[in-house]
Amino acid sequence: MTASGRTTPWLLSAPALALFAALLLTPLAMTFLLSFNSFSFYGGIENTFGPENYIEVLSDLYFYEIFGRTFLIAFITTAICAVLGLPEAYILFRMKPAWRSFMLLVVLGPLLISVVVRTLGWAILLGNKGVINEFLRDIGLITSPIRMMYTSTGIVVALVHVMIPFMILAVWAALQRQDPATERAAESLGAAPLTVFMRIVLPQAMPGVLSGSLIVFSLSASAFATPAVLGGRRIKVVSTTVYDEFLNTLNWPLGAAIAMLLLVSVLTIMIAWNKLVERRYSGVFE
Repeated sequence: MTASGRTTPWLLSAPALALFAALLLTPLAMTFLLSFNSFSFYGGIENTFGPENYIEVLSDLYFYEIFGRTFLIAFITTAICAVLGLPEAYILFRMKPAWRSFMLLVVLGPLLISVVVRTLGWAILLGNKGVINEFLRDIGLITSPIRMMYTSTGIVVALVHVMIPFMILAVWAALQRQDPATERAAESLGAAPLTVFMRIVLPQAMPGVLSGSLIVFSLSASAFATPAVLGGRRIKVVSTTVYDEFLNTLNWPLGAAIAMLLLVSVLTIMIAWNKLVERRYSGVFE
């Protein structure tokens, strides 16, 4: 390949790379530098350089509780999306083309609605005087409302509704590369349907489960609108804590440090999970 042939892909990619750097890398770099500044309530942001904000976060159990709650919510959301999304994607894969097109529209439908609107809809359903509590009270199952708003459970329920299309689409895309003959061969040898699913379908679907879980976990850990609306002031997660530091206390350097720690933590967990799954199902990823 000539020198001009080797440089052509880079030249064609240059506009996209420049846009990527301008809209993502530059703000991240500025946030990283901001996290090393100091803050005083009388002087505001001071142009100093030191790790005091990181030391403050890493030495305070309050922030450990917030990070732990955030990752627990993200993990539970990811697990539920995987359990529900894998069978649903497999059913979608086995459908006839006409029905598949309709069901794909159903799966993609929620993504066409703003996450804020969907979250407000869940607030109407989960409130103390919401649709669910009023229905349960009308049929006599409860006498006092079940508290679902401002709880981690309510956040998980709404996040699953928001995130599950990503899992379904990722698994369905992985199943497109599956050879249907492998299932028929297993059935011809007397394998039960559950055995076929666990030994044939699941391993071949793992690339989709992996990519879907990475997407769902990262989006759930950094979600803001759903925890802010359904969690309120009681259930603090990292994203709402960063918001409070930036816009309520105006301590931008501390908020930047928390945001950078969230980014590093999510990337570390995603890389570890990716290596674990690829090692466990190495034959599928080769």
